[in-house]
Amino acid sequence: MSQRLKLIIAYDGRPFAGWQSQANGKGIQDHLERAFKQIGGAAIRVHGAGRTDAGVHALAQCAHVDLANNRVPFDRWLPALNAVLPPAIRVLRCQHVANDFHARFSAKGKVYRYRIWSAAVLPPLEYGRAWHVTAPINFEAMKSAAATFVGTHDFGAFAARRGKKELDTTRTIRSVAVRQHGPCSTLDIDGDGFLYKMVRLIAGALVQHATGKVPLQKQAMKSSSNRTARPRLVAPAAGLFLVRVRY
Repeated sequence: MSQRLKLIIAYDGRPFAGWQSQANGKGIQDHLERAFKQIGGAAIRVHGAGRTDAGVHALAQCAHVDLANNRVPFDRWLPALNAVLPPAIRVLRCQHVANDFHARFSAKGKVYRYRIWSAAVLPPLEYGRAWHVTAPINFEAMKSAAATFVGTHDFGAFAARRGKKELDTTRTIRSVAVRQHGPCSTLDIDGDGFLYKMVRLIAGALVQHATGKVPLQKQAMKSSSNRTARPRLVAPAAGLFLVRVRY
């Protein structure tokens, strides 16, 4: 009988081709599956809570694996995995969970953070971890506009195509917290689910609004038919972090 192991994983997304397994073996999922095979000697499928794109980071991605005929003590998996994983991927926690837990289907929501650095110069240690915006940002305008996204809406106008059409583009955003620390602005978006590149499109729209380039109109969010009604700016992957998955 298999035993299910829940993992909380952090990673710097820059060196990898996103979360999902890739033909070139450069997905974060690929690295985790190779690590499990190296330690346990058998191929194991890693199931993640959701995909993150190339360049997107995670503070607490969630995944699970099923271990059959496991001979490795549960308290040894965490140090063993971190010993063989690339340094840009770290397993923060491992725990035994019931077999009806599923990293993706048991999730009730996610929290994403987007970081924007508004200054003439981007510090080197912020490279790859924030969107560098040199134009002045009206923080109060961005904060006010962010409240527009809270609630249950059709977010079709804030979704990119992944190859197949989304059948349901309605999502509920619980909160959008906008904070400013010197030149760094952060958007913390808590929702029950997110469409492909939805957070990056929201961040792009808020920055366009706050820099005075394209005012955000609430009506633009009401229908997916409006997705071509205004310029759509996808914020860079570098500023996006998966903060946590809600269960």
